[in-house]
Amino acid sequence: MEVCYQLPVLPLDRPVPKHVLSRRGAISFSSSSSLFGSPDPRQLSQRRGAISYDSSDQTALYIRMLGDVRVRSQAGFEPERRSTHPYLCIDFRNLHTRLGCGASSAPERRVHRLLSFQRYLHSSRMLRGIPQQIPLHILDEDYTGQARCMLEKVGNWNFDIFLFNRLTNGNGLITLTCHLLNQYGLVELFQLDMVKLWRFLVMVQEDYHSDNPYHNAVHAADVTQAMYCYMREPKLAKSLTSYDILLGLLAAVTHDLDHPGVNQPFLIKTDHYLATLYRNTSVLENHHWKSAVGLIRETGLFSHLPPEDSLNLERELGSLILATDISRQNEYLSRFRMHLNQDNLYLSKASHRHFILQMALKCADICNPCRPWELSKQWSERVTEEFFQQGDIEKKHILEVSPVCDRLTNTVGNIQIGFMTYVAEPLFAEWARFSDTRLSQTMLGHMGLNKATWGGLQQEQTSVFEEAESSKASSDTEDAAAAAPPGGSAATTAGGTSSKEIPQGNGES
Repeated sequence: MEVCYQLPVLPLDRPVPKHVLSRRGAISFSSSSSLFGSPDPRQLSQRRGAISYDSSDQTALYIRMLGDVRVRSQAGFEPERRSTHPYLCIDFRNLHTRLGCGASSAPERRVHRLLSFQRYLHSSRMLRGIPQQIPLHILDEDYTGQARCMLEKVGNWNFDIFLFNRLTNGNGLITLTCHLLNQYGLVELFQLDMVKLWRFLVMVQEDYHSDNPYHNAVHAADVTQAMYCYMREPKLAKSLTSYDILLGLLAAVTHDLDHPGVNQPFLIKTDHYLATLYRNTSVLENHHWKSAVGLIRETGLFSHLPPEDSLNLERELGSLILATDISRQNEYLSRFRMHLNQDNLYLSKASHRHFILQMALKCADICNPCRPWELSKQWSERVTEEFFQQGDIEKKHILEVSPVCDRLTNTVGNIQIGFMTYVAEPLFAEWARFSDTRLSQTMLGHMGLNKATWGGLQQEQTSVFEEAESSKASSDTEDAAAAAPPGGSAATTAGGTSSKEIPQGNGES
């Protein structure tokens, strides 16, 4: 019998075994092996699902793995406890799993661990014998050369993150973040270990769900590029410290980490354990933050800093990520407007700089309507498709369909027009008051044009629909008239019956 536990957070003064560093999955020990013995190499290559210890081994205590429980309790983090709600089976871990995938002949092994949802999906596929698509990591020099050329213009608001992600073979988030950290000299300044940094960024990119149409690593890279543009604005560029810049970039990179592709109301109404853990308040944002902290600690990215400094960084990182909760939009916007009205934002104060970073990250998170039409349209279609996928799941499981998630009653155009009118325009109008620059005016200009374009497309679709309905009604009338018996039309006219009632009159006669 095997019992599955979670990986430990190893103390810093103990060397990490090579077999732990070399593999991100897990190691399997049979009942005949001890905790500190040498594992069978064949089992290492066969299983990545969980670490299994002999049930009689009392030394295998309190072992943790990724997800929110990867963080130790002394920092104030609580381990997650799973709910028993019947809809738990449709949550993140198998939300996008394809039905009908063939299983291997070996019996499926249940793994009771708390992984990040992306890695849970990966491990479950491995256990079921479903082959993984391994991307080719070597690109032609022409592609890498084009990616380097694009990075020279990374501060351009027209930066095409989709093209950049293709040129980097899907590694846009890693490549962009490394470039920006080096450009600011943050790697040298904070004495970051490049191996740890690279491992951290690889794990962050992997924990974004590629199956999500919108909340994926490309979105994180897009937000990071926008955050860079905002931090280059004159008011911020002359005020932000290197620490502020590091914090802003890390928050942008991890702000949607391990996003499941469904929203907070979905988690609450399905009684998901995350909703219970975070008491229905900023559920996803809390999960993103603690997932990011978990990866920082797992990789030891800031282990060389004094403990107080690293804990302070983690707390401020959480403050930035929590600010992206769209349900708190009015709270932050009112505070921002009040500061601007009273003209009492002093960027010499650390607290005021932090608040501006919060507002900058909020703007970067929803800046898609402010991009040029070719880019904005792609993002609009992606986020709407993610909404519709959630609606499809809710219909399938007989749940109330969330607003804007019903593909039968909503369109991309009307969703985007509503979002721009009530969410994006008020926020970017205040940002333009704070930073009245060419970039701010460009963003407002793009948003106005995009909104008008969606409005025009909506009118065209409405006209086409009305013409189709009119043509169908006319065709039905002609067919009914042709099918009526001789004299039927005169009798109907005399009786005062409309042409649409002709088939019913004929049926009754």
